[in-house]
Amino acid sequence: MNSFRRFLLALAASAALAGCAGMGPPPVTDTPRIAVMSAFEPELVLLRQKLQDARTTRINGVEFHTGTLQGRPVVLFLSGISMTNATMNTQLALDRFKVSHVVFSGIAGGVNPNLSIGDVTVPAQWGQYLEVLMAKEVAPGRYEKPPFIQDATLPNFGMMFPRPVEFRSAAQPQVTRRFWFEVDPGMLAAARTMKVDLAACAAGTCLRHAPRLVVGGNGVSGQAFMDNKAFREYTYATFQANVLDMETAAVGMVAHANGVPYLAFRSLSDLAGGGDGANEMGTFMRLAADNSAQVLLAFLAQWKP
Repeated sequence: MNSFRRFLLALAASAALAGCAGMGPPPVTDTPRIAVMSAFEPELVLLRQKLQDARTTRINGVEFHTGTLQGRPVVLFLSGISMTNATMNTQLALDRFKVSHVVFSGIAGGVNPNLSIGDVTVPAQWGQYLEVLMAKEVAPGRYEKPPFIQDATLPNFGMMFPRPVEFRSAAQPQVTRRFWFEVDPGMLAAARTMKVDLAACAAGTCLRHAPRLVVGGNGVSGQAFMDNKAFREYTYATFQANVLDMETAAVGMVAHANGVPYLAFRSLSDLAGGGDGANEMGTFMRLAADNSAQVLLAFLAQWKP
């Protein structure tokens, strides 16, 4: 057997061994980095502008931008819109980069009637409010849950009964069910000490209230763009949610499963159907995105892990 053939056989054996051992592709870099995420491009504009020493790597069609923000090694990328994209790409980042923490910056719909467009929220925990049982209507306006479903205990909205999700991790391998996924308490405590100037005007249109930073409370996420007054009121009453979006609870669940601390900054671009007229996301999206990014940058500048 010649040496080249022996080389090919050794290479094939090595590949087979790696496959049997469940070894994945090597990490892109060994540098510990903070994963900085947004859902879609307008939310990432300011952060990309501030990124220093940027290099881009494309994996599975997703662009990952490494460099530094506020002197911190980071990897910036888009989760993609909605829960499945956020889940998939958060795990992809954790698999291919040495991620120490996860932070998310983006826009959201306001649920708490005491909050206004432009405010930036930093919830203490996130849940998946559209994980639901669709119950049978047994009489007009009356819905009945199957007797074997015991965990749909929260108030319903018509046929929709919220439920917790199944969860397990290396640290907790037994299957459990939970609704809330808490952010990292140290990161949340650091966010409470921040003071940030937030913009109140965009493209000549100004808000009626000066935006403020609100740290704590609840956030919820689900696979729907919400623009409905009645469902907004239900969401606030049932979950005491300040904001809702389409990604953060998925990111939080993946972070918990991997034992990685996370925190999310979400600025109100609209009132999720609670406004007097048409949805205002188109008007205030950029203002809200930049306000959220400004808070994240301030956080990175002062936070001491």
